[in-house]
Amino acid sequence: MKFSRKIAPEIKTPPKFLTKKRLKEDEINFDKLRSYRLDRVRKELQKNNLEACILFDPVNVRYALDTVNMSVYNMHNLTRYCFVPVDGPTILYEYFNCEILSKHLNLIDEIRPAITWDYFSNGNQASSQLKKWINEIKDLSNNFFKSKRVAIDVLNGPAVSELNKNGIEVVDAKLILEQARVIKSSEELTCMKAALEVADIGVSKMREELKAGMTEDELWSILHKTNIEHGGEWIECRILSSGERTNPWMQESSNKVMQTGEIVAFDTDMVGPYGYCADISRSYVVGHKFNDQQKKLYSMAVEQIDYNARLIKPGMTFKEFIQKSWLLPEEYYGNRYSCMVHGIGLCDEWPQIKYPTDGGEQGGSFEQNMTLTVESYIGKVGGKEGVKLEQQYLVGQIGLELMSHHPLEKI
Repeated sequence: MKFSRKIAPEIKTPPKFLTKKRLKEDEINFDKLRSYRLDRVRKELQKNNLEACILFDPVNVRYALDTVNMSVYNMHNLTRYCFVPVDGPTILYEYFNCEILSKHLNLIDEIRPAITWDYFSNGNQASSQLKKWINEIKDLSNNFFKSKRVAIDVLNGPAVSELNKNGIEVVDAKLILEQARVIKSSEELTCMKAALEVADIGVSKMREELKAGMTEDELWSILHKTNIEHGGEWIECRILSSGERTNPWMQESSNKVMQTGEIVAFDTDMVGPYGYCADISRSYVVGHKFNDQQKKLYSMAVEQIDYNARLIKPGMTFKEFIQKSWLLPEEYYGNRYSCMVHGIGLCDEWPQIKYPTDGGEQGGSFEQNMTLTVESYIGKVGGKEGVKLEQQYLVGQIGLELMSHHPLEKI
């Protein structure tokens, strides 16, 4: 099928400015990066007997077409999306008056204004706007997915109901995109290394500037500043705690003032330059002198990560890994982390490999060029403090290769 690339004619080329190069920028072939990712999406569609997908999740839109606009805003507003067929033009439906932002991306064949139908954007005109959107999707179906089946990742109830009424079946695109994203190209790995280098800079500054009298929020802000000034994008969570707030885990940073001798633990969850995630966890002590109990917790966390990381080889099934994984002692098990291993890319990705009691028996196996994080949280149920550690790895030819190089503590 032949099609022409259409972009609003009034768009002018933006002026060029002096810019500072970002980490790894000269090492990345962006055309190759983008083509690889779009091809992965299309192959997964074909594998699942689908002709097209419509993507609203900004991370999925970024993966498929490498176009970015107000990512966090568009995570909770259906105001920007894209259409990706197996055979036909890719169409970006862009936020109001923002067509110019993606003009340079040659894998986007056409840019159209987004049709929105949410109450925030349209008030009592929402239902009539939804009808316009439905007509647009019907037109796409008549031309590019005649099976009347389309994969969509995020959609509200009224839109699903109306599509069904018009004979269009909605299939969950989550499987399609997660499977597409799981195997990384060499360009993706370079992007991820750049993100990890930025995280290493930020985490090193956090360790250097950590002192009694700081609040948790003050310490956490150092990573945000470092990420932004090196071209990073956002941080998914703000999980940092100190002292007795480290047990149980998952508490977010606060205005608590940190005291000498307290554990401080955090998880970066950092979406850095080029949109790739640097996801490592570290635990320090204010004053950098561990007491005996803190040393025990830290040593157990290191042992769990090292043991589980050594287990993983290409071809090993997730089920086998779960059966052979490090055994968390019973008195710590109730405070266990939500998973032992998860995939990583533009954000946390498939797979999420849980503890045996938490439904960890999902199918699948480790494959070369997957990227993973290996997790540990050690905090006794009813205990005073806990330690969180996490390392990021590439699945290499014979086992895991460490990607995160900020050193662990010497205790």
